Amino acid sequence: MRPATQSGSAPPEDEPYNIIPLHNLLFNHPSLRFPEVRAAIAQLPTMDLLDWLALFFGFQRDNVKNQREHLILHLANAQMRLSPPPDNIDVLDVGVLRTFLRKLLKNYTNCRSSHSDHRHDLLYVGLYLLIWGESANLRFMPECICYIFHNMAMELNRILEDYIDQNTENGFLNCVVKPIYETVKMEVECSKNGTAPHHAWRNYDDLNEYFWGRRCFHKLKWPIDAGCKFFVTSSKRKRVGKTGSFDRLWVMLFLFLQAAILVAWEGEEYPWQALKVRDVQVRILTVFALLDAGMQCRRVSFAKLGLGLRMLLKVVVALAWIMLFAVLYGRIWVQRNKDKTWSEEANRRVFLCLQVAFVFVLPEVLANFIEESNWIICYLMTWWFQSKSFVGRGLREGLFDNVRYTLFWAIEPMIKPTKQLMDLMEEEYDWDEPYRGRNKLAVGWLWLPIWYSIYSSFVGAGVGLFQHLGEIRNIQQLSLRFQFFAKQLLTARGSFKAKIKDAIHRLKLRYGFGKPYKKLESNQVGAHKFALIWNEIITTFREEDIISDLEVELLELPHNAWNVRVICWPCFLLCNELLLALSESKELVDAPDKLLWSKICKNEYRRCAVIEAYDSVKHMMFEILNVQSEEHSILSAMFQEIDHSIEIEKFIKTFKMTVLPQIHMKLIKLVQILTKPKKDVNRVVNTLQALYEIVVRDFIRDKRTVEQLREDGLAPLDPAVMAGLLFGNAVKLPDPSNEKFYRQARRLLTILTSRDSVQNIPANIEARRRIAFFSNSLFMKMPHAPQVEKMMAFSVLTPYYNEEVLYNKEQLDDEWKKFMERMRREGMVKDEEIWTTKMRDLRLWASYRGQTLSRTVRGMMYYFRALKLLAFLDSASEMDIKEGVRELGSMGRDVGLDSLNPERSPSPSSLSRASTGFLFKGHEQVTSSMKYTYVIACQIYGAQKAKKDPRAEEILYLMKHNEALRVAYVDEVSTGRDEKEYYSVLVKYDQQLQKEVEIYRVKLPGPLRLGEGKPENQNHALIFTRGDAVQTIDMNQDSYFEEALKIRNLLEEYGRYYGIRKPTILGVREHIFTGSVSSLAWFMSAQETSFVTLGQRVLANPLKIRMHYGHPDIFDRFWFLTRGGISKASRVINISEDIFAGFNCTLRGGNVTHHEYIQVGKGRDVGLNQISMFEAKVASGNGEQVLSRDVYRLGHRLDFFRMLSFFYTTVGFFFNTMMVVLTVYVFLWSRLYLALSGVEKAALANSNNNKALGAILNQQFIIQLGLFTALPMIVENSLEHGFLQAIWDFLTMQLQLSSVFYTFSMGTRTHFFGRTVLHGGAKYRATGRGFVVQHKSFSENYRLYARSHFIKAIELGLILTDTLVYIAMTISSWFLVISWIMAPFVFNPSGFDWLKTVYDFDEFMNWIWYDGSLFAKAEQSWERWWYEEQEHLRTTSPWGKRVEILLDLRFFFFQYGIVHHLGIAANSTSFVVYLLSWIYIFVAFGIFLLISYARDKYAAKEHIYFRLVQFLVTIVGILVIVVLLQFTAFKFSDVFTSLLAFIPTGWGLLSIAQVLRPLVQSTRLWDSVVYVARLYDILFGVIVMAPVAFLSWTPGCQSMQTRILFNEAFSRGLRIFQIVTGKKSGDI
Repeated sequence: MRPATQSGSAPPEDEPYNIIPLHNLLFNHPSLRFPEVRAAIAQLPTMDLLDWLALFFGFQRDNVKNQREHLILHLANAQMRLSPPPDNIDVLDVGVLRTFLRKLLKNYTNCRSSHSDHRHDLLYVGLYLLIWGESANLRFMPECICYIFHNMAMELNRILEDYIDQNTENGFLNCVVKPIYETVKMEVECSKNGTAPHHAWRNYDDLNEYFWGRRCFHKLKWPIDAGCKFFVTSSKRKRVGKTGSFDRLWVMLFLFLQAAILVAWEGEEYPWQALKVRDVQVRILTVFALLDAGMQCRRVSFAKLGLGLRMLLKVVVALAWIMLFAVLYGRIWVQRNKDKTWSEEANRRVFLCLQVAFVFVLPEVLANFIEESNWIICYLMTWWFQSKSFVGRGLREGLFDNVRYTLFWAIEPMIKPTKQLMDLMEEEYDWDEPYRGRNKLAVGWLWLPIWYSIYSSFVGAGVGLFQHLGEIRNIQQLSLRFQFFAKQLLTARGSFKAKIKDAIHRLKLRYGFGKPYKKLESNQVGAHKFALIWNEIITTFREEDIISDLEVELLELPHNAWNVRVICWPCFLLCNELLLALSESKELVDAPDKLLWSKICKNEYRRCAVIEAYDSVKHMMFEILNVQSEEHSILSAMFQEIDHSIEIEKFIKTFKMTVLPQIHMKLIKLVQILTKPKKDVNRVVNTLQALYEIVVRDFIRDKRTVEQLREDGLAPLDPAVMAGLLFGNAVKLPDPSNEKFYRQARRLLTILTSRDSVQNIPANIEARRRIAFFSNSLFMKMPHAPQVEKMMAFSVLTPYYNEEVLYNKEQLDDEWKKFMERMRREGMVKDEEIWTTKMRDLRLWASYRGQTLSRTVRGMMYYFRALKLLAFLDSASEMDIKEGVRELGSMGRDVGLDSLNPERSPSPSSLSRASTGFLFKGHEQVTSSMKYTYVIACQIYGAQKAKKDPRAEEILYLMKHNEALRVAYVDEVSTGRDEKEYYSVLVKYDQQLQKEVEIYRVKLPGPLRLGEGKPENQNHALIFTRGDAVQTIDMNQDSYFEEALKIRNLLEEYGRYYGIRKPTILGVREHIFTGSVSSLAWFMSAQETSFVTLGQRVLANPLKIRMHYGHPDIFDRFWFLTRGGISKASRVINISEDIFAGFNCTLRGGNVTHHEYIQVGKGRDVGLNQISMFEAKVASGNGEQVLSRDVYRLGHRLDFFRMLSFFYTTVGFFFNTMMVVLTVYVFLWSRLYLALSGVEKAALANSNNNKALGAILNQQFIIQLGLFTALPMIVENSLEHGFLQAIWDFLTMQLQLSSVFYTFSMGTRTHFFGRTVLHGGAKYRATGRGFVVQHKSFSENYRLYARSHFIKAIELGLILTDTLVYIAMTISSWFLVISWIMAPFVFNPSGFDWLKTVYDFDEFMNWIWYDGSLFAKAEQSWERWWYEEQEHLRTTSPWGKRVEILLDLRFFFFQYGIVHHLGIAANSTSFVVYLLSWIYIFVAFGIFLLISYARDKYAAKEHIYFRLVQFLVTIVGILVIVVLLQFTAFKFSDVFTSLLAFIPTGWGLLSIAQVLRPLVQSTRLWDSVVYVARLYDILFGVIVMAPVAFLSWTPGCQSMQTRILFNEAFSRGLRIFQIVTGKKSGDI
C-alpha cells in the first residue's frame, strides 16, 4: 500500500506539483495529453513500485514523489526521442528502460558484478534513484552509493523471493545514510576547519576509496556494523599517509625530453634517420636505464607499510630490471671499447638490449586494453608497473588523436635556434663554470614555455579558422549572408559536394570576394519562420535596451503588409541601396532596360530596395486617396503604364531617367509629411500635385497634349479640374491609430532617405557584437537541431548564497535614454513616475547591468522562451506561420510574449512587448517545461524569509515572473533545545494560487555544509534537476535569446564520437561582458577571453586535455550523477571545486569537448583588489591541486605527451610563473654577491659578458610577460576581428599600462601559489561582484599587497640599489619592482589626488597604532592583521617551517657583504668581522629592551625617569661613536652604510621569530617582536608612500591618470557605481 498522506498536507486536488500533476491523473493538464507521458505513467501507477520500495526500505515520502516525476519525465522524453517511433506509442518501449538502466548502473557494473534479471529493471532503476535522492552528502562518494545499492538490491531480491516486512519510517536515512554521514562530519571536525594537514583526517575521497575494495563487504557488512573501524575517526587512530603528486612527471619529463632532444640534435629530417646512428641508440638506452631506476626508486619511496609483501616483491622486480638494464648496457660498452668500433657483436648486444626494453614497455603500449581488463593475467603484467586503481584506467586516446597531440609537442623546430644560441654563448661568454651552466639552464627554462605559447596560439587560430570563426566580423559582412540565414537555422546540412562548394564560397566571402548566397523569396515558408525568429531576437534586444525603437524598425524583418513582390529585408540591409540605384540610372540614361536592370540586380538588396520602394509608393498612394475619386483612377492608369513599359523592357525609352531624382525628392517630402505627428492635408495635396505635374510634364519622354492625357486616363475629364488643383477632395489620410500604415510609411521613408553606413547600425557595440556572432555561428559546423519534442531534456543549476538580487538605488547610464523611451511606450506619462510607479522596472534595469541574480535568471529563462517559440514552429502549419507574421505586422511593437492567453487574441493596447506569444496554441508551454528546468540553489532562502530579508522578496518576485523557475533551499527546523532538523526544500510560485508553494521536502541527515560551500549547495539541489544534461551557471553569468535557440544543436553533440569516446562534458564559449567598465576590466577581459576561446580550443583539440574550468559547461547528468556529482567538496583540497569535476571526468573515462558556435555571457572582477583576490584564490587552489590525488593519478596514468599538456595547462602554468620570478631573484642575489665580494671588477672588465647576461635576462622576462599574455590575445583578436584591429587593441592596452597590470598579477600568482605549496592554508576569498571603481585607501592596499608585493619589491629594489652599476642590464627587474609597488595606486581611481593621499596616510598611521580589542578586525587594527598574515605558519608542517627559515637566512647576507666594506673593518676579509658585527645587533636590541622596560615602568607615573634613561642612552651612544672615531678606522658614513646591513638582518630575525612563534610567544621577547614588526611596517609604508606622494604633488598626474587609464570606460563605470550605491560624485 501507499503510505498514508501526512497530516496537514493539502487535499489531492490542491496538492502542488512540479511539472506533471502525478497526484491527480484526471486533472486536465496539457502534459497528460502526450502519449509518451501516459506510457511512462502506466509503468508507475498511483500505487506504484516506488511506494512499495519506500514501504520496505523506509524512503521518505517526498523523496518518492520527487523521483517518481524524475523517472516518468526521463522515460517520456526518451520515448519521444526514439527514431523511428515505436509502433504503439501508448506503451513504453522496452529498450528505453533497459538503456536507462545500463547508463544509470554503468559505474556500479564497473565496480561490482551486474544483475542479469531484466524482469526487475524498473525496480533497480527506482531503487538506485531513491538511494541517490536521499543520500545527501554521500552523493560525493559514488562507490559508497554503489555499495549501498548492491546490498539493498540483494535484499530486494530476497524480498521478491520471500516476503519480508521491514517498514521503518525514515529507516533508510537513519540506518544507512546517517551513520556514514556522521563519520564524514567527525572527520571534518578533525580537520580544524581545514587547517589540519591533509594526512591527519579523511575527506570525501578517502572515505569513498574505502569502498573500492572487497573489504567493505567483509568489514562494514550489511546491515552496517557500527563497530567497524571505518567509523573510527582520524583523531582516534594512527594516521594514514596520502598519495603524492607529479613524481612521475618530473622523471619522465626530463628523461623523455632528453631522449627526444638526442634524436632531434642530430639534425636529420626525420627521427628514424637519426635512430640509425649507433651513438644515438646507445645514448637513448642510457635514458631508459636512468628512467627505470628513477621510476622504481621513486615508487618505493612512496610505498605504504600496509602493502607489505606485495611492495617487497615489487622492489625485487624493480631491482631485477635495473640490474638487467645495467648489465646489458655495460656489456655494450665493454664490447665497444674492446673492438674500438661498432662491431657485429657490439651491434648484437645493442639489439638484445632493445629487445629487453621492448618487453619492459610492452605493458605501456597495450595500456588501454590491459588497464580496462579485469583478467588476472593483465593485472600480473602491470603489477610492478603501476598500482591497481578503480579510476584512471584506459585513459589512452585513439591513434589519430594520439598522433595529433604528440606532433603538437614536436620539439625539432626548437633545436636549431637553441644550438645557435648555445654556440653564441660559447663564443662570446667568458664566465666561470657555474655561470656557463646557469646560462644553459636559462635556455632550458625558456624552451617549453616559449614553444607552448607560440605554437598553441597558432594551432588555436588554425583550429578556429577551420571552425569558421571570424567569417562575419561586422554588420557589413553580415549583409552578404543574411539571405542564407533561414536555410542555416531551419534546415539540415547538405551533401559532401555541397559542403565543398560551401567551403569555397565561405573563403571568398571571408576576404570580400564572391556573391551573396541564394535568394529567399517572400512567399517561402522558411522566410516566414526565420522572420518570426529574427524579430524575436530583435525584440529581446529592445527589452534589454541595447537598441532603440528606431533601430528596431531598422533591424526587424517586417510583415509584407503592402503586397511587395520581394521579401522585405531589414532596413539596415537596404541602407543607401536606392540612392545607389538612382545614381546608376543617371549614368545609363540611354542604355537598354536589360543592361540597367542587370546592373541593379547584381546586388540583391539593391534589387529588393528598388522593387519595394516602387510597390510601397504605389500602395501608399492608393491608401491615402479615396477609391471612388477620379484621382485614384488617374494614378491607377499611371502605374499601369509604368508597369507595362517595364514588362516590354521599354521603360528607359518611355521615361526620362534624369527626372527620377526630382520624383525622389518629392516622394521624400510626401512621406515626411505623412509620418509627422501633426499631418497637414493641404501640404499633402500640394506635394501630390507637384508629383503629378513632374510626371506628366517632365518624366514622360514623349510630350503629350491634354487630350492625349485624357485618352490615356492620365488627366481628369473636366477641364476646370485640370486648370485647378487635383487631389483637393480625394485625399483621405488613414486614422492615426492605424499603426500598420504609419509603420510601413516610416520604413518607406528610411529606404528613400537612408545614407547611413551599415557598420553603424545598431549604434550599441554589444548589440553589433551579438548579431555578428550569432550570424557567424550559423555557418559553423554544428549538429542538426531536432524538433523540440525530440531534443534532449536538460536543466540549468545556479548556486546562490547571499549575493545581490536587485540593485536598490539608481541614477544614470548611457542606455538611460533607450530605457526611458521604452517606459514611455509602456505607459509612463511623466518622467517622475520612474521613481515611483516604475521603481521596480528601474531596479531591474540597473540590475541587468551588474552581476546580479536577476540578470542571470533573465538570461537562463531565455532557454524557456526560445523553446516555446521553436516548439510552435515545429508544429505550426504554413497557414499558422503566415498568419503569425501578418498579425505581428499589424500589432507592431505592442505585443507581449507571455502576457497573452492562447485562447483569445488580445488587443494591442493591453500588451507591452513585441513577440510571438499570441501565436501559441497551449502545448508549447508544457513541451518546454518537460524539456527544460531551471533550479536556483538558494541555500539560505529559508533563513532570509524568516528574517524578512529584502532578498527573499526579490527572489519571490523572480519566481512570480518566471514560471519555469524553481528555488531549492535548506530549511532548518528547531525540534528542541539545541536540536535542529535539516531539509532540502523545493518551491515554486503557483500562478493560480498566486503564492509560493512547497513542492518537495526531503530530510537531510544533518547540516548541509561539511566541505566547501558552493559544491555542497549544488549537491543538495541536484536532486531537483531533470533531463539528460545539466548546465552549471554561476551568479556572474548571463545568456542571450539568440544563443538559446542553438541549445538543441549543442545537446546533439552527446550523440557524436570525439575520438574513441562520446562527450561527457560539453565545453561552451564565454563572452566577458564586463570589459567596458574600466581599463583593468578590459585587461582582465582580454586575458580571460583568450583563455576561454583559443586556450580551451587547443586544450580540447588537439591536446585532448581540456578540463572543466568553471561555468557554463554542460554535463551529461546521469553520467556524473553516478560518479560523484558535478564538483568535489572536500575542505581546502577542493577549494577550486570546478576543475576537479574535469579531473574526475578524465580519470573515470569521460571526454571533455569544446564548442564555440554558442556562447554564454560571463562577468569578471573589475577592480584591482577584486582581481587580485580572485587570482589569489585560483593560485592557492592550484597549490592545493599539486597535493591532490587526482593530479597524482593523472600524472601517473596519462601518456607522456598528454601528461605534458596537462601539467603545463594546469599547475605547470603557475609553476612556470613562479620560476620566472625566482629566476629574477636568483640573478639579482648572484649579482649582489658579485658586487659585495669584489668580483664585479672582473665582470666590469668584460662588458660583453654584462651585455650578454643582461640580454638573456631581459629577453626571458619579455618573452614570459609578452607571449603569455599578448600573443594569444593578438592571434585570437586577429582571427575574430581582423589583424589591424588586434594590433590597435594591443597598442592601446600597452599605452594604458597593461604590462604593469600583468606583471603585478604575476606577483600575485607567484606569492599565493608558492605559499600554498609550502605551507597550505588555501581559503575561499570573496571578491564581490559589484562595480568596484571607487578609490581604495592606502591602508587597504597595504593590507592586501604588503607581503605579496611591496616587501618583495623593496627587497629587490634594495639589491638593485646595491648594484647600481648594472642598471642598464636589469631594466626588466626595475620594471618588476616599480610595477609591484605602483600598480595598486596607478589603477586606483583618484590614486594621485593630493588631498586623498594626505588623508590616506593619516588613516594608515591611525591603523598602525590602533591597539584594538579582542573583537577588532584586520581592517581596524594592525596587530590583528599582522597575526592573520602569519596564520599559515601556525598550520604548516615542520618541513615547511624549516624551508621558511632557510629562505629567511638570505637577509643575513646583506650584513655579511656590507660589514667588510665599512671603514671600521679596515679592509679585513676575515670572517671574524662578520661575527663581531653581531655585537651591534645585540647591543641595539638590548637598548631597545631597556627603553621598552623604562617606558612601561616609568612613562605613565614617573616620566622624568623615562626621560633620564633616554638621555643616558643618547650620551653613551655619542661617546661610543667618538671613541670609535678616535681609536679605530671607523668613519661617520659607516653609521648610514650599516643600515643597509642591519635593517635586512632585523627583518630576517623578525621573520624567523614568526615561524618560531609557538616557542617565542610565551617569553618576554614576544612583545618586543610585535613592536619591532610594527616599526618595520611603518618603514615599509613610508617607502611605498613616498613615490605616491611625489606623483600626487606633481601637477597633472591625477588628470593624466584618469585620461589615459580610464577615459570613457571609467566614466561609464563610475556612473554605474553611482547607480548601485546611490553615492554622489563628490563622495567617490
